[in-house]
Amino acid sequence: MSSSTGGRKRERVEARISVEQKELIERAARLRGCSVSDYLVRSAQDAAERDIRNHEIITLSARDSRIFVEALLDPQPANEALQAAARDYRERWGAADA
Repeated sequence: MSSSTGGRKRERVEARISVEQKELIERAARLRGCSVSDYLVRSAQDAAERDIRNHEIITLSARDSRIFVEALLDPQPANEALQAAARDYRERWGAADA
């Protein structure tokens, strides 16, 4: 689990499951050496964190791709800071003018 819930547990979540699902979950909890409740909480939190992370990666990738393509299609002129950085790089490393 990548993050701790911290503090006192005060919230409750309920779910109706089949006999087969309950037996499966109980078996998995025994294999991990924890209670069914702890197993469910850890598993749900792991899944939630993974789903959020995957969503953010996809969202950021799409946004960043769009920004990159827009910069290629309509480049902004280099400001003074960028020009100074390029001069510094050429002076330090002897690179040819771009």
